[in-house]
Amino acid sequence: MKALILCSFLVLPLHAQQDITAKAATHFLATLNEEQKAKAALPMTSEERENFGYTPHERAGLPLKEMSQDQRSAAMKLLSSALSEKGNLKASQIIALEEILGKLENNPVRRDHEKYYVTIFGKPGDPNGWAWRFEGHHLAVHITVVAGKGASVTPTFFGSNPAEVKDGPQKGLRVLAGEEDLGRSLAASLVESGKNAVIFSQKPPSEILTGEERQVKALDPVGILASEMSESQQTALRNLIAEYTGRYRPEIAETDLAKIEKAGLGKIRFGWAGGLNRGDACYYRIQGPTFLMEMANTQNNANHVHTTWRDSDSDFGRDLLGEHFKGDH
Repeated sequence: MKALILCSFLVLPLHAQQDITAKAATHFLATLNEEQKAKAALPMTSEERENFGYTPHERAGLPLKEMSQDQRSAAMKLLSSALSEKGNLKASQIIALEEILGKLENNPVRRDHEKYYVTIFGKPGDPNGWAWRFEGHHLAVHITVVAGKGASVTPTFFGSNPAEVKDGPQKGLRVLAGEEDLGRSLAASLVESGKNAVIFSQKPPSEILTGEERQVKALDPVGILASEMSESQQTALRNLIAEYTGRYRPEIAETDLAKIEKAGLGKIRFGWAGGLNRGDACYYRIQGPTFLMEMANTQNNANHVHTTWRDSDSDFGRDLLGEHFKGDH
């Protein structure tokens, strides 16, 4: 599964990228006054650390709305310390879509591109573990770092409403086109080759099944095993998985990638629900022994995409932290 690692270019050692993200977090905190720090900096033992959400609501943390331009710049540098160039572009477009959505719904208060919150848990660089979160409507990035053990990038959520901008200067923009199109193409290829079991339901669920749960469990096995796919279909599956993992810098995601690879491509299942034509309501999930990825495009006449990447053992760095920082959980 070498394609998942995106190793076609030189990458920094994991510890070096950990230092970069720790320095970015430290710099962000240094730009804040005491009142702002009280919102942005929480202990690693805080129960808030395992709070995961992607719907529009008030959150713990410091929102972009309450930051100066320099502070916002520092917050975005923290985000880019974990995201790849592709991931940064998607994140910035998701944030920008809030303004478009506010105009479409005539509700700029609820749909506010400044309601993205930054929270630092623990002391950046703490060898026992620390974490940070950048979260708002349709974007949830949770990073946990433990020196000498690695980093966790799950849970993660990227969404897009509208999935395709129909009017205005951004007409035609599809932020999550890859996640949707690569999945549809793989499902169609499997059906064309007689592997109709990939379609586990003609009616897709209305939403990703794991939702905003703090702890997820394996879902029912559906669809087709990768071991039953042709070589070209396995390559297509790798490319689809890489669309999710490639949102992150490989140095940051390598711990989670290594788990996926070690478990083996052949044990990963891909299942589809709904229609196969673009514009049809649809859902898919990719499920392996160690991870789960879901995509749903059913709302707003199938023009509203939700995608998530979860791990029952590694979400919030649980496996890396071990007995550390259990706190109030």
